[in-house]
Amino acid sequence: MALLYCVVILLFSACEAKLQLPQGVNIKAVFAFGDSIVDQGNNNNLTTRAKCNFLPYGKDFMGGKPTGRFSNAKTPPDMIVEELGIKELMPAYFDPNLKVEDLKTGVSFASGASGYDLLTAITADLYTLGTRKIWVFGIPPIGCLPSQRQKSGGLARVCVEEYNQAAQLANTKLAAKIDSLSEILPQSELVFINIYDPLLDLIDNPDKYGFEEVKRCCCRPGKNKFLLCNNHTKTCEDDTKYLFWDGYHLTEKGYRVLVDQIFKE
Repeated sequence: MALLYCVVILLFSACEAKLQLPQGVNIKAVFAFGDSIVDQGNNNNLTTRAKCNFLPYGKDFMGGKPTGRFSNAKTPPDMIVEELGIKELMPAYFDPNLKVEDLKTGVSFASGASGYDLLTAITADLYTLGTRKIWVFGIPPIGCLPSQRQKSGGLARVCVEEYNQAAQLANTKLAAKIDSLSEILPQSELVFINIYDPLLDLIDNPDKYGFEEVKRCCCRPGKNKFLLCNNHTKTCEDDTKYLFWDGYHLTEKGYRVLVDQIFKE
């Protein structure tokens, strides 16, 4: 199972953000690298089985059109650029309709199922290219994903603590690596973003955030052991009551609440 990750580059300049930024801080562009959480549709045009450019993915997106985002609608990159006042959506780099102007304000280079191994190398390479401000998102409580609950959580679908402990250990090592890179890369601003605790809080306290179901996903692929949607998948009646869209990814509401919690920190 690939670990989910995200690297976000921030370019600073003048813009009007919804989010309250420190005085004198303005962000003009955001670029995302990572796995399926931030893949905005790049895999649509790549040779891979990890695709979601079909319904029910994107059923609640603008016009109900699947775009290759691994959710029912918007995903974290869209919400980040929206909150920062840059634009409404972050496009995929391989989007055939991409315009030069889109590159100036940010795109996603992410690819679903790309894995985690190259994260440090990517960060170092981006620095070599001139990048100085980078957010690195950590690993979520993977033992609480519906796919892992179904596979190893028993009849009660409990969180698999062994997997969660592995995620916490990986986050500790990743945060330490980011700190060490910050020390050896002059003038860099590398920030480790903890998503483990905010997401676990959503899972442990669903009522506080308006969710009713956190153990199962809205998209119900039947006997598909990977719990990813397919063309014949049935979905829940109200996805706003569900934290998870499929076995690995959140609903738009889930992502929005999570992103809001991260920005509050």
